[in-house]
Amino acid sequence: MRAVRKSRGNRLTAMMQVRNEADRYLSTVLEDLSQFVDDIVIVDDASTDGTPQLCRSFSKVVKLVVLTESHFGREWKLRELLWRVAVSTGPDWLLALDADEIFEDRAKDRIRALIDQDRYDWVGFRIFDFWGGFTHYREDEHWNLHRRFTPVLVRYLPGFHYVYPPMDLHVPRIPLTYAALPGTCSGLRIKHFGWAGTAEERRRKYERYRALDPEGRWGCDAQYRSVLDPNPRLVEWREEGE
Repeated sequence: MRAVRKSRGNRLTAMMQVRNEADRYLSTVLEDLSQFVDDIVIVDDASTDGTPQLCRSFSKVVKLVVLTESHFGREWKLRELLWRVAVSTGPDWLLALDADEIFEDRAKDRIRALIDQDRYDWVGFRIFDFWGGFTHYREDEHWNLHRRFTPVLVRYLPGFHYVYPPMDLHVPRIPLTYAALPGTCSGLRIKHFGWAGTAEERRRKYERYRALDPEGRWGCDAQYRSVLDPNPRLVEWREEGE
């Protein structure tokens, strides 16, 4: 039997998996999240830097699980673990973000309305891949995630059946079974900074993906190769109202 939905005064819990993020964007992401979520739950995938200490420095981080052995390359196990840890805190809604993603500014004032309603159980957002900096995002045949909506915000319904696909890489943020529930798409946008660094940083990331997925089983082989394009098509980012 499906649980009764709670629709007023809902608590918003952010959840993320991290690994060696202390010198990247994690501090900025946690500072931003702390402005509009109630709790943050994190699974650290055996970081070898100061990532766990950084996470503990934020009061909104109510639960941090630090693995002693990395599950990198077995991403579905990380997603499953993160889900179990997050729901153990008794959340109303869950927001699944990565350690290099930030909502645009207007989201802080508008996301509450998305969780204090009783019509939809998930919300999808457009995610923009920033490239080589923080002023432009990439847009071409291989980089167009922002043209569709990715579900990352979900209502937690105790007793509902939750399933993640057994994939080593590129696992969905939320369980596949949410597709059976009513959802909606929001105009709020997410900025992804995972490719915003230097060309050398992008090359290292490319090499890491190729080592984990040499046959392009979990991702697109052409997209992997496109990471090294010297002159990608970039579009200037504009905040609402500019």
